[in-house]
Amino acid sequence: MPTRQPLRSNDIPGTIVFTGELARKGFGLNQFCMSLMKPENRARFKSGERAYLDEWSLDQAQKDAVVARDYGRMLELGGNIFFVLKLAATDGRSTQSVAASLAGQSVEDYAAMMRAGGRKPAALAA
Repeated sequence: MPTRQPLRSNDIPGTIVFTGELARKGFGLNQFCMSLMKPENRARFKSGERAYLDEWSLDQAQKDAVVARDYGRMLELGGNIFFVLKLAATDGRSTQSVAASLAGQSVEDYAAMMRAGGRKPAALAA
């Protein structure tokens, strides 16, 4: 029986696989995102984003990605999608809207694609 090789992140083009290395790199970013589960932390963050971010062990690129709400960049910098979605929820954004932005689509086009089984409907493929 052949031995399965571990999946490397570059084996799936356009996909970021959350590896142990990314988990270590994004630890502070993910801790920050998880802090947003508490209403008092969301309020503090909303009242002064940069000051709140400075309380966490984030590098400048991670802070910039958070402020820009660049979800793709956050994932590249070690953010776990389940944690990063806490930031989206703080902003009142849906999971679908974040997925659409990661796919480079409008929410409506993304929803239509998902209804079509993950393929662009013929009307959008042109």
